[in-house]
Amino acid sequence: MPNIMSAKKRVKVSERNRLINKAYKTRMKTAIKKVLKAIEDKKPVEEVKELYKKAQSSIDKASKIGAIHKNQASRKKSRLMVKVNEYLSASEQ
Repeated sequence: MPNIMSAKKRVKVSERNRLINKAYKTRMKTAIKKVLKAIEDKKPVEEVKELYKKAQSSIDKASKIGAIHKNQASRKKSRLMVKVNEYLSASEQ
């Protein structure tokens, strides 16, 4: 445990930020899983699009506050969009 006052404050602040980041990451991962589950269950196209929109938003929010790196956010959105597009093209045929 730190003895210096600024170090004590830093421990408190970093713990608070860790919990905030954890909440954003959890929300993001849940949204991504919902999209993948909808694709797996062959849900209607409109529902998949709506879920993707929400997932994209949660990924952007996590990136904006710094819970994840912007490149990681971009990669997650890109990989998710590839799966959504495959599902959309398969459902059109």
